[in-house]
Amino acid sequence: MDNLKLSLKKHFGFNEFKNHQESVIKNLLEGNDSFVIMPTGGGKSLCYQLPALIMDGTAIVISPLIALMKNQVDLIRASSTDHSTAHVLNSTLTSQQVLNVKEDVVNNKTKLLYIAPETLSKTETIDFLKSIKISFLAIDEAHCISEWGHDFRPEYRKIREIIELIDTELKIVALTATATPKVQDDIVKNLKIHNSKVFKSSFNRPNLFYEVRGKNESTDLDLIKFIKSKPNQSGIIYCLSRKKVEDLSELLVINGIKSLPYHAGLEKKIREVNQDKFLRDDCSIIVATIAFGMGIDKPDVRFVIHYDVPKSIEGYYQETGRAGRDGVVGHCLMFYSDEDADKLEKLLSQKKSTEREVGIMLLKEVKNFAKSSISRRKYLLSYFGEKYDPLIHNDLSMDDNSKNPKEKINAIEKLEFLIYNFFKSDKKISFKELINTLPVEEENEITRDFWKTLITHCIVDGILTRDINDIGSLKISDYGKNYLNEQDKFDISIDNDFSAENKPNHTNVKTGVIDSNLMGKLIILRKEIAKKNSLPPYAILQEFSLEDMTYKYPTSLEEFKNINGVGEGKVNKFGSYFIKLIEEYIEENQIQKPNDLVLRTSGEKSSKKLSLIQNIDKKIPLDEISDSRGIEFTELLSELESIVFSGTKLDIDYYLEEIIDEDQQDELKEYFIESESEDISDALKEFDGDYDEEELRLYRIKFLNDVSN
Repeated sequence: MDNLKLSLKKHFGFNEFKNHQESVIKNLLEGNDSFVIMPTGGGKSLCYQLPALIMDGTAIVISPLIALMKNQVDLIRASSTDHSTAHVLNSTLTSQQVLNVKEDVVNNKTKLLYIAPETLSKTETIDFLKSIKISFLAIDEAHCISEWGHDFRPEYRKIREIIELIDTELKIVALTATATPKVQDDIVKNLKIHNSKVFKSSFNRPNLFYEVRGKNESTDLDLIKFIKSKPNQSGIIYCLSRKKVEDLSELLVINGIKSLPYHAGLEKKIREVNQDKFLRDDCSIIVATIAFGMGIDKPDVRFVIHYDVPKSIEGYYQETGRAGRDGVVGHCLMFYSDEDADKLEKLLSQKKSTEREVGIMLLKEVKNFAKSSISRRKYLLSYFGEKYDPLIHNDLSMDDNSKNPKEKINAIEKLEFLIYNFFKSDKKISFKELINTLPVEEENEITRDFWKTLITHCIVDGILTRDINDIGSLKISDYGKNYLNEQDKFDISIDNDFSAENKPNHTNVKTGVIDSNLMGKLIILRKEIAKKNSLPPYAILQEFSLEDMTYKYPTSLEEFKNINGVGEGKVNKFGSYFIKLIEEYIEENQIQKPNDLVLRTSGEKSSKKLSLIQNIDKKIPLDEISDSRGIEFTELLSELESIVFSGTKLDIDYYLEEIIDEDQQDELKEYFIESESEDISDALKEFDGDYDEEELRLYRIKFLNDVSN
């Protein structure tokens, strides 16, 4: 054991252990059970990898994810001269590969064998493990054992009974990065490791900056700005759905950011390629579901973004923990909306009763965390049963709430009322019952939300504690019992309110004040271009596009592309005229152009619109297209209008000829050329029942396609 550091240097190239690594390893080598609680990036894996390499026999490592196993095995093989030192045993292997692995184990070549819990439970696996010398059993991501853990896996609860089938004397090391006191208790009871030595590192990650922003219609733009403010830095963006992963990754690429998607629905080869590109820095951003990241050892991830609300604090903590593992500052940004949280809660309502109850309670903690004005660091430490110590944790400026503190109010009187009326004895009370019982004084702004805020402050400050055996219940701590005797103040700050930021904006263009002078000039120019081309003005550009120019002042074709309602066709035909006018206007009036980033979207190049254009190119009848897309015909017409108005060619003659004859088309052409109005209602009045609205809209699409695109 005196040579542990030499072994560390030999196998991993490190000179020193960190956190509790050395103590854990010594405990394992002495033949004792261990329970390791160490934050992401704290070096948990080494706690079982090094003793496995030193000890006789093969260490069995239970791991929940195939990607995690692969990553761990690759890392061990990279630092070993023998490929056989580490193997996986899971469903991805062929029968021959399984035989090869078992042969290496039997021949004492393999020191670490990673097994999925599902594989472990198979009779043939149990029989095989009975026949070999096992040094110890490591259970990685041990929180999967608990129903109150964020990644509960029923197969993990069977591990103890399987151990007893293999070897009742088998020594165990259980490891997790995210375990609340309740989950820790569940792990110990289920694995029956009551006498294990517990090694618990602080949950504090001092180099991580935590921030929550309200999610709204400008979030995509905020996201792009944030990433572009960190050029060439690696980041992970988490989304809840596979579709959102792919859409968001595409959006980043369109906006000049190297990004790749990762989710379980992608082919295995694609996932592996995308993961490797990220690890090799060939791609700076990975957009992923939670399927990505567990066990991924990339030390220089500079930021982790939760685009959607995470399902639990444990999940959030583990995922944010992938930033700044090299000790350099990492930024953890969450976009929060009540709407997202409500969607998650609705999905949970469809689960079985226990799963639903657990899921809703975990989600409520996320809501509280997001909305709370308390130091995010204090909140996280409290959640994991750790008290913030200002002498040790000198990093309170490393979150948005602490950096921009809200006004505090002294709530000592309400605290007195709470303690004297509900917590004078040691009895516990459910949070729900407490909130429903506390008096509401609307005239004094003492609402249920006020009491929720007060109680959250009490929990984080250690006045009240959660009962780990009765989730959802609170009781007073020893510190809380003495608080009123020792203190005359209890400062709290009201929660963050994201509701105003979440109100949708249904306008088509950026809100703001129109530059009326420029608008007048643009209208005149549009009229001149229209006259020169013998076209009505709306065929050049629609009015909302002109308005958008008064906000953005485009002075290049690239910038002109980002004007609302402008496609490639309009850019090529008319862009230079408008750009010239705007350049002159800016110079004459000494206008400071806004330097706000303009969000690019795929527009008509999106998959749906591209598919629509392709169907029309194939001359598929429009009514068939609307039926196949499951939309009303009028909705289809709206999509076609947006395409031609932006300047994209769209030939619907094949369909129109079946509805409107040649003479009628000549009549309509004459009307639309002479009319300065694009409004269909004006055309309906002019023809007084000769054509219905759909016919007029169809011809207008043809007209715009022929004359202005």
